[in-house]
Amino acid sequence: MAIDPRLYEEMRYIGRDIFVTGLTSSHGGNMSVRVGSKIIIKRRGAQFGQLKPTDFVETSFRGRDSGIMRASSELIVHRAIYEQTSALAVIHCHPRTAVVLSLSRDAIIPIDVEGSYVLHKVPVLATEHASGSPEMAELISKTLREYKIVMHRGHGCFSIGQTLEEAYQWITALEEASDIIWRAALLGEERKEFRKHGDAYDSW
Repeated sequence: MAIDPRLYEEMRYIGRDIFVTGLTSSHGGNMSVRVGSKIIIKRRGAQFGQLKPTDFVETSFRGRDSGIMRASSELIVHRAIYEQTSALAVIHCHPRTAVVLSLSRDAIIPIDVEGSYVLHKVPVLATEHASGSPEMAELISKTLREYKIVMHRGHGCFSIGQTLEEAYQWITALEEASDIIWRAALLGEERKEFRKHGDAYDSW
């Protein structure tokens, strides 16, 4: 498949940024865009920080075709998200601080101004099978009807947007908010209220 050069450049740059900012391991995660009735998705096992034109697979929106075998193992989740939402781009990666918080929380609720404004709340979802299962695809896609980004417990996040840049923005906001939560907990000091009715943020 010959990927459109402009789309390739966007995916290459965002893939590099995801890796160099520590939002996933070298080969972890995946991303895709919807182009009409097709999905362009990172191939299975491609390095996020070193993406080449041959590292992308074109596959159908539904059904089986030759692209499925090379596509990311999370293709089933990407397809479900495009079915259930108006997203045109999906990114999945493993932001480490958010993953740590997901192990003990049912939602990541930012305590800083920027995180609260941009994200409000990020649900933490759990399924028995942690990668590429129909159960996981259904739960994540349905939740993303109401949220920009969700966490899968102990695994990673799935983020959506009309562009890859938009989906990437939510991931960086989530990891920054998670890092602030973690650092505040390490500091161990009582937090001072700086916004009215701060307790209400727990019920976003």
